[in-house]
Amino acid sequence: MPDHTGVSQDAFRPASKHSEKGATHGLSLIFWLLEQRLVTLLAIPTIIALLVTLVLGGAWVTFAVTWVAMPLVFVLLPIACLVYRSYKHDAGDADWSADLVWHEPRQAKRFEGQKIPMELVYEAYMDGKLDFEGDVLETLRRRNELFRFCFTKSDATFYMKEFMGQKLGHSVEADHGDIAHVYDRGNDFYNWFLAETMVYTSGIFHDRDESLEVAQRRKLETVSQYVQLEPGDKHLDLGCGWGTLVNHAAKHHGTTSTGVTLAQEQVAWAKQVAEREGTTDNVRWIVDDYRNIPAEKYDKITCLEMAEHVGIKNFQKFLLQVRSMLEDDGIFYLQIAGLRRAWQFEDLVWGLFMAKYIFPGADASCPLGFVVDHAERAGFEVHRVENCGVHYSLTIEKWYENWQRNEEAIVAKYGERWFRMWTFFLAWSALIAAQGSSTVFMITLTKNIPNDKDSVGEAEAKTVPFSRMRRWVGKKPVATQQ
Repeated sequence: MPDHTGVSQDAFRPASKHSEKGATHGLSLIFWLLEQRLVTLLAIPTIIALLVTLVLGGAWVTFAVTWVAMPLVFVLLPIACLVYRSYKHDAGDADWSADLVWHEPRQAKRFEGQKIPMELVYEAYMDGKLDFEGDVLETLRRRNELFRFCFTKSDATFYMKEFMGQKLGHSVEADHGDIAHVYDRGNDFYNWFLAETMVYTSGIFHDRDESLEVAQRRKLETVSQYVQLEPGDKHLDLGCGWGTLVNHAAKHHGTTSTGVTLAQEQVAWAKQVAEREGTTDNVRWIVDDYRNIPAEKYDKITCLEMAEHVGIKNFQKFLLQVRSMLEDDGIFYLQIAGLRRAWQFEDLVWGLFMAKYIFPGADASCPLGFVVDHAERAGFEVHRVENCGVHYSLTIEKWYENWQRNEEAIVAKYGERWFRMWTFFLAWSALIAAQGSSTVFMITLTKNIPNDKDSVGEAEAKTVPFSRMRRWVGKKPVATQQ
């Protein structure tokens, strides 16, 4: 507000006096707790209860009450507060009558003139109890006007009964049960939206009107350049999907590449492509959990959007395993999707939808700080990080368009519910990625070796794996966006 001289009062306020507030350490604490073994989690309330009992001079009743109070106060109470806040933050009036058609008059009457919780919208849509008057993606662009991002009873039930179990589990058997059936659903199901390249990760666009295939081929080559693939390299792709990167590396860069996946259907597709591309003799496929693969060394390791399924609980172990398999002069490329640290309620509601229907067990979709912290703890040096969420938004929008074009075939083979589920997933996710709620990080890493060929004498340099200077300084810079 200017004073009588016309000068704003803010001009006299120190810049250190402001209204900005950062996030708490709560999320970091949650991550730490999810990494711990069950015995550690049980030990924490036990030790605290013992200390309280000793200090108060109480008996076993004091111990029992304190022990029971710990999860109630530090787990259930924060969850209850979060649910309460979600109901208070975006309630209000809304006229959705021109956008939605309820096939249940009772529900139409219940929400007449008010915003509808998003969880109820997608459940009703998938069940055929609600329809959109227009295109789902275009209607969802107005979601802040029409819907509420609050947690429902169904959300709470899923979180306590299934989601927490997914987070705390992540055994070989549990992950196989969560993941394998998703990708063994049918190659035609995925081909109807992924199209020719069969790449279920973000492409890289130079123009919003570029085709999906051009963007995905560019991404494959960019990743190849990130890890500096060379003829003769022994290359491992963890979570290889339908083998597109494995076959690309073998064909265009002369590598001997191995792809790892839990899905037999994916390998069947990958083998057909290898035969067509002439790469059969230079590729290998392993259908197994990443924890069970042979302990071999590789020059280059890539992992594109599989590490989310590793889980918070196993993330550090996963990175240590990768480091043990990487040659000392090797390069590791990690592409991982994750929620933003400064979340809003829509981010969390969307995350629960994804965990319930699309990517069960993918709870390591975390902010960048989590990933980088674990990578450095595991002994990696982070060389390059690029946030390519807008490219993912374009990619998913192209998938959405493909899915809509193939509606008749999809419904005939898999039914109306599967078509609606993926329609909602792709439409909402395109917008989520566009606004940064969830993004994809493209990370290039090497082993963090203590010395460098250029930082020691000539004799000692012979024992050092590589030179950072020679590796990263040159005339072939790699970047994904302007």
